[in-house]
Amino acid sequence: MKLYASDNKTVAEALGDGGLLVVAQWEAKEGQADKIADILDQFLPEAQRDPGAKLFLIGRDKENKAKFLFFELFRDEAAFKGHQESEYFKKYIAGQALPLLAKRERAQFALL
Repeated sequence: MKLYASDNKTVAEALGDGGLLVVAQWEAKEGQADKIADILDQFLPEAQRDPGAKLFLIGRDKENKAKFLFFELFRDEAAFKGHQESEYFKKYIAGQALPLLAKRERAQFALL
């Protein structure tokens, strides 16, 4: 089974003890989707190595390539805050990707 988080856990293992689930959807500005995909290719390994990230997945819509989906499971809210304050987040997301977006939505959930 493919590993999705820094501590070599499978998806089932990562979900086992709860956490903060963050789901985000992005839509790229016209002509920027491939550039965002390139940025996310560099960002994702860093996010998956984050010690507070239990699971970190990014998908791209199969039909509308300008849409991206993030499925992120953090140990807790403090881990999520640390992720957003990390150098890799500031570099790739805040510094490069966000200016290329037409739309960004994000929601937080507690696992049942």
